[in-house]
Formats: sequence, structure tokens, C-alpha cells
Amino acid sequence: MMPPSLGRLAILAAAPALPDRPVNDAELKSLALSGDAAFWGHLAVRSRHAMSFSELFFLSTLRKKAKLHAAESVQPRLRLALIGGYNLYPLHELVEHLLAVRGVACERFLGEYDNFVSEVLDDSSPLYAFKPDIAFILPNGSRCRFSGSLLDAMERQREAVVGAAEHLLSLARTFIARSGAAVILANLALPAELGLGSFRSRTLGADWSFRKAVNLELGLRAPAEVQICDVEFLSARRGITAAEDARAWYESKQLGSPDFLVDVAQELSHLIASRKQGPKKVLVLDLDHTLWGGVIAEDGIEGIELGDSSPRGEAFKAFQKYLLALSERGVLLAVCSKNDHARAVEVFEKHPEMVLRLEHFAAFKANWDPKSDNLQRIADELHLGLDSFVFADDNPAEIEIVRQFQPLVEGVLLGPDPAEFIGRLQAGRHFEPRTVTEEDLGRTAQYRQERRRTELAASVTDMPAYLASLEMRATIKEFDALDLPRIAQLIARSNQFNLTTVRRSETEIQGLLSRPDYRCFTMRLEDRFGDSGLISVVIAKVEDGVFVIDTWLMSCRVLKRQVEDEIMIEIFRIAEVAGCAKVRGIYLPTAKNGIVAGIYEAFGFVRTEDSAARKEFELEVGKYQIRSTKIRVTRRAYEAG
Repeated sequence: MMPPSLGRLAILAAAPALPDRPVNDAELKSLALSGDAAFWGHLAVRSRHAMSFSELFFLSTLRKKAKLHAAESVQPRLRLALIGGYNLYPLHELVEHLLAVRGVACERFLGEYDNFVSEVLDDSSPLYAFKPDIAFILPNGSRCRFSGSLLDAMERQREAVVGAAEHLLSLARTFIARSGAAVILANLALPAELGLGSFRSRTLGADWSFRKAVNLELGLRAPAEVQICDVEFLSARRGITAAEDARAWYESKQLGSPDFLVDVAQELSHLIASRKQGPKKVLVLDLDHTLWGGVIAEDGIEGIELGDSSPRGEAFKAFQKYLLALSERGVLLAVCSKNDHARAVEVFEKHPEMVLRLEHFAAFKANWDPKSDNLQRIADELHLGLDSFVFADDNPAEIEIVRQFQPLVEGVLLGPDPAEFIGRLQAGRHFEPRTVTEEDLGRTAQYRQERRRTELAASVTDMPAYLASLEMRATIKEFDALDLPRIAQLIARSNQFNLTTVRRSETEIQGLLSRPDYRCFTMRLEDRFGDSGLISVVIAKVEDGVFVIDTWLMSCRVLKRQVEDEIMIEIFRIAEVAGCAKVRGIYLPTAKNGIVAGIYEAFGFVRTEDSAARKEFELEVGKYQIRSTKIRVTRRAYEAG
């Protein structure tokens, strides 16, 4: 068996296996003090599910004791600043612990109580001297009130709402501009006092309605570089009265109750960790007892539970509706089931209560092979890494087998009750997007088109004739504001065909638009089967007559279609226009981008630097040999039209 692939804690050089069951406090303490490596896996699971301050504080204390018995590995440490209108102790301790169990070691800066406005506006403040990578801004909700009368005109109240939101966003923008760091801005918890009664919902002058409106404006107006930590939602989820703690405020200026601090710490650590990891791309599903109740091979279409005629059937149908919503925002769905293929397909084609149909799936494997093997086949078909997969099944044995043989796949045990499926799947927070692009909304259709291309390619023996039959058309153009969300998404998520894997935020990419020393372009591709969307990004810098390719990435879905040839033609064309004598390519090896290790040499580049961490290649512009392609380019970058 293959060992489980983990690595939950930054402080460990070697990672343990995930625990099969949660352990109690005494067992966990015994593991920690004995130096048992299994402690770290149990600690991570317990920490990520902790909901009370007492439990999380116990786990944090135990981790610090266990570190005394474990050798720390030297790793880059995230520099995190926490500033705001509250006392940020012990919130910062909880955040530090939760980041550690997610594999993120950090150094922290704590702002002074209720001094965050001055800390941001004074560019000589200790905040800037700390040089943070990320700042968490936690404004005080009680300071956000309408200063006028309950009977003031609605227009004046709305102006005050917008002004309050813009004040906070302006602080965030100022900090970003001066520091270059990212910002996570908390919105405001709503007050629990009864006060105005039902009248609170009839005027923006009420504290409740005013803060709700400010929160809405924050979310709608926040630029891409400002991420919102939804404290309002966390408070509502915990229960507003349970989240508040008047005594904690008066005694030590706390945000809320001790347990509510855990909610905020969990959310903040998740947001920080997800900036590096990104959402999963593929949800792979079992069929029997997962999409419907019963076993199709035994019960037949008429005998399975699905639909509004029973509580369980209704729950399965609701789960399918949720899965459809995931698909519509860009999550790829796939089937991996031990089943007779024809019988499985029949349900999707004929059952009147099925919400999901075959066209909603990017891959469909219903056979008697091990699910771990089928998962690998799905990954190969979709040209995606298994670390972007989530596998959901009702059977704990299947989850365990996949964990053993495909450890990169995240398993979700749905359990026996379909009413809990949506909650169990959401609990892992695997599919939460930071942005949604047009390409996301059409992703499943793009993969269906890709399957048709693959089927056509398998039926021909003449590759040039196949490429010509695709009738490919490409648009190559310089970066523009409309494409920035998709460009940022590709840069953040592309791993395989990515020469340097340099990550840039949307704000950083936008900054390149005004840089005269940079040339940045994208390529879109369509053919007779459909539109593949924006599939390649190139960022290059002109340095002393050399055209340096800083970033080159491409969707693996378009490999072997001469896209890389057209990209290289464009690189040398733009380099010549820019007056460059040479083009320099950089390759930074990672565990995932080995498929592009030889691409520059394949185009005639000569290796000029060779180390384990960095390889450089150069080719004179005059020596580049253009390769003809079957792609018709309808527009080129930096050309009018």
C-alpha cells in the first residue's frame, strides 16, 4: 500500500498518517508527551473541528509542549499583522495555532487597541516596519452607527452607509498601496439588543440595519485585493446572543465571547491558508446510496429512492440540486462507481426525478475496477492533478481504500443519512471560490467538448489532418481589465504547464498594465466543437535588450494542438518589435511542472544556467525558426483592432 500523503504541520520534517478516529484529551496528551508521530495528525483533525475556546486553547498548549520534543524544520514564515478596534489577545494565539496545523508557520504583529486607523495612515508606524505579507483588519462594530435621526431621509442614511463602507475600504487600499501586502477585512457583527423591535427593519438609522447595509456595501465595493472575513455570517451561525459577551468587552475589550473568537480564528486561518492552496476543481461521486437511495443493480429504476414522494428521496434530490449548483459555478463533476455501466447510465437517461444528467459530468466511470484506479483514469482524461480532486462516498471502506492508494485525493464520507450530505460536503470547504469568471460557468461544457475532440483524435491516424479538421481560431491580445479575474485565476491555479509558477494577485497583475518594460498577453482558442476560453498567459519583461519570459502557463486541455507554437511565434514577434536581440526563458522546477522541463530546448534555445532550483535558456531573435500551425490567428497582441 502507498503511505498517506500528508504534511499538515509546518514544524515537522515528516508528516504522520491521518487518524481513523478522533482521540480524547487524555489519549492526545499521552501521544504528545511520548513523541508519537501520530499525535500531529490527530491534533490537526481536532483543531480544525474545534468550536469551543477551551478545546482549542488546550490543543494549542499541547502543541507547544509537543514542539519541545520535535525538531523544527526551517521554512519561510508568513508575516501576519492583526490590527483593529478590539484587544487582539488571545485571538492571535488561536490564529497562530490554526495556521500551524494547516502547515503555515507565521510571525505576528499585534496592533494597539483601537489604533488601526493611525497605524494605517502613518507610514512610519510599527505596522509598516514589520513588513507584513497579510494584514487582518478587524473594525469595531459598535463604532459604526448612523449619527443622524431615525427619521432622516433615506438618501442621507444611504449616503452615510456608503461613506462608512468607503472609509474602511479606503484604509485597506491605503495600506495595500504603501505596503504591497494583502488585506483581509472583517465586516461587522450585528447587535443583539431588542431596542427598536420590529422598527429596526424599517430604517437604516437603526444600528442593526445600518451595519447590515454597511456590510453589504463592503462586499459589493471591495476590490479584488481586499478579501472579506464575514464576521456577520459567523455571528449569525453561532447565534448573535451566544457570540456577544458584554462582560468580555467591558473587562478586556474582546470582540465577543471566547467561543466566538474560535469562529473568527477558524475563518481567518482558512482564508489565509486558501490563498496559497486554492479551491479543489473536481468532485467525484459514487452512485448507489449517494445520488439515490438503494442499489440500481438490485432495485432497478423503479425501486430506488429519489424524489419528493419520501423524506429520504427528497433529501437525495436536494443533494443533486446542490451538486448542480456547484457544477454551474465551475466545479467539475465526475462519477466513480462500482456498477454496471449500462444500468447506471439508464438512471440518468430515464428516471424522471433525476436532477443531474449525463451532460453535467466531465467524466463517468461505472465499472467493477478499483475506484483508486478509476480516479487515476479520470485525472488523466481531464489533465488535472489528483490533488485537485475530492471523492465523496457513503461507504467508509471505499474512502479508506482511496486514501491508501490515492493519498492526494481528499475523501469525504457522506454517511448513511442523505439529509446530512450537503453539510458534510460543505464542512471541508473545498469548493469556495474567491472569484467566479465566465470560464468557470462554462467549464463542464468545455470538458464535454474536449471529450469529443479526444474521440475524434483516436479515430484518425493523420495528425495534421486532424488538427486541420478542428478549424482552430485564436485571439491573442494584451492584458485588459476585463480579463484580469481569469488571468489571476489561471496564475493562481495552473501547476503543470507553468514554467515558473510565479503567483501574482489581481492587484499585482493590474499594476503590470501600466509598466512600459512589461509585455503581457493572453490567448483564447475556439474550434468547431466550441470555445475553450482563455487558455494561455504570458508575462515578459524587457531588460537591456533581452526579452525575459517571466511567466508562461497554459491549460493542459490544449496540449498537442500547436498552441505552444503560436505562443512562441508571438513571443518572438513582440520581442523583435520591442527591439530585443535575445529571448530568455526561465524554468523553475516543481513537483508538478516536469512536462515543460524541455520545452525551451525543443524550440532551439540554448541552456545558459543550470541548477537544481533554476534553469535559463536563450535564443537570438534572428535565429528563431517559425513552425507553421493549423491555427488561424484572428488578432495579435499590441495591434489595433
